Amino acid sequence: MSEELGGSERLLARFGRRYAGVVRIATALPIGAISVFRVAPEFTAAQIVQACVLVAWTCVYAWWLTRSDQVLLPLTVDVAGLLAACVVSAVLVSTTGADVDRGPLRLLVTFGVVTYQWYAPPLAGGLAALAAVGALVLTSVVVGADMDILRGQAWVLVAAGLSRAAWVLIVRAARRADALALEAERARRAAHVEAAVRADQRELANALHDTASTTLLMVGTGQVPAGAGWLAPQARRDLDRMRTDGRRVPDHADLVAMLREDLDATHLAVRLDGPERIPLPFAVAQAIADAAREALNNVRRHAGVDHAAVRLRGDSRGLRLDIVDEGVGFPVDEVPGTRRGLRHSVHGRMSRIGGTATVISAVGAGTVVRLEWRAEHE
Repeated sequence: MSEELGGSERLLARFGRRYAGVVRIATALPIGAISVFRVAPEFTAAQIVQACVLVAWTCVYAWWLTRSDQVLLPLTVDVAGLLAACVVSAVLVSTTGADVDRGPLRLLVTFGVVTYQWYAPPLAGGLAALAAVGALVLTSVVVGADMDILRGQAWVLVAAGLSRAAWVLIVRAARRADALALEAERARRAAHVEAAVRADQRELANALHDTASTTLLMVGTGQVPAGAGWLAPQARRDLDRMRTDGRRVPDHADLVAMLREDLDATHLAVRLDGPERIPLPFAVAQAIADAAREALNNVRRHAGVDHAAVRLRGDSRGLRLDIVDEGVGFPVDEVPGTRRGLRHSVHGRMSRIGGTATVISAVGAGTVVRLEWRAEHE
């Protein structure tokens, strides 16, 4: 079988071989029985032997087709068997004066040449049909069959042709299905690549927003006093973060350690209350830590206070992280949807790892940013 066949066509080719074997077995038994009942009594024993040989070969032939991708050898052997059956039947008619119509043999040839078209290549199937039907017609002429019988036997070629035409249509449909499946797979891969590119672009934009652009904004708006000692280290951290976003990352990371590392860059007095460590998948830990850092950046920029609290509860199966400040607060419902800090850097990051972000605030009542995540298997 050609390695170039698509999945549907390979399955169809295997089905054709198996179905041909099933049909031959299903028809061999009644054909053998008919041949025994129609023969003269003195030849019943010989006909029983022939019927048994027919059924035995049919079983071997069907097994051969279903167990191997090879088709030409079993096809050749089967055609040779049909030719031998035609000759033996002609001899039997000539010596016994039996019915020259040879109905059982015609059935055997018909089912043979029809089923050849389901698995043999077109040329091989056509030659096999011509050989079998030709032998049937030729031996019928030899035994003196009339034109009606000969025409009926010749119509077996038409049946074989119709069988081939139907099979060609089915194969074309299978090829079309394979082409559509391949096209769909290509489209899926392209969409996956495009989504990955968009995700990288989105994360780069978030990283820019959370690091370099925030630092530059503070400098540009005069929030950084002259001679601030933390500015140069902060700029270095921002640049390092931008350079290493494409680095090879570990499978897991300690969320608590990542939070403590980020606290040094917030320029706030932050009290961290939580477990000693919480190991998480790296992507999850990174997203939560980045979202928490952005929430603390918002405290520094907007809350009007210089301190905050970070409360972490949970473990590697699920956790809740609260970033709490006692600042001026704000009306949550009035925050524009275009604000990148909350929409992308906090909500977006938590959403991508299957978590949630909730902001609780009111004017004069401070703010709580609550990050929650739970492992999928829980």
